[in-house]
Amino acid sequence: QTITGNFASVIHGLNANHLTEQVVQRSKRMILDTLGVGLLGTSTEVCHKVMQYSKIYSSDTSSTAWGHLDFRLPPLYAAFVNGVAVHSMDFDDTWHPATHPSGAVLPAVLALSEAFSQKKKISGLDLLLAFNVGIEVQGRLLRFSSEARNIPKRY
Repeated sequence: QTITGNFASVIHGLNANHLTEQVVQRSKRMILDTLGVGLLGTSTEVCHKVMQYSKIYSSDTSSTAWGHLDFRLPPLYAAFVNGVAVHSMDFDDTWHPATHPSGAVLPAVLALSEAFSQKKKISGLDLLLAFNVGIEVQGRLLRFSSEARNIPKRY
């Protein structure tokens, strides 16, 4: 099986039963930390600039720009603005080699979760699973990239 096939099989097979109590507790801590850093980041100049830029986009589906409950954007742009807010402070979590897992994953997961209709709202457990799948994807990509001699040929 190819690396990509194995990668897809593992990710597709993940479910809430794979979330141990330790993973749930660490995930909650990572999420809380990322939200705190992101809310602080909403006051930065760069965050204000991307919010102004993103105001030109609209959609029937919308998600919240953190720290501005009355300001909603299409999910793609809400994730962008919120991700910039998290990264603008550069206090978000990291691992080696340097990457910031939660700052890339949480804004996308939350923006998408808000975009679901009221009839299809996801549970907290579903949100934790999506968050952890995103972290797993990032970690595996990081691992593969450090092992690959020629990434285009490996994928």
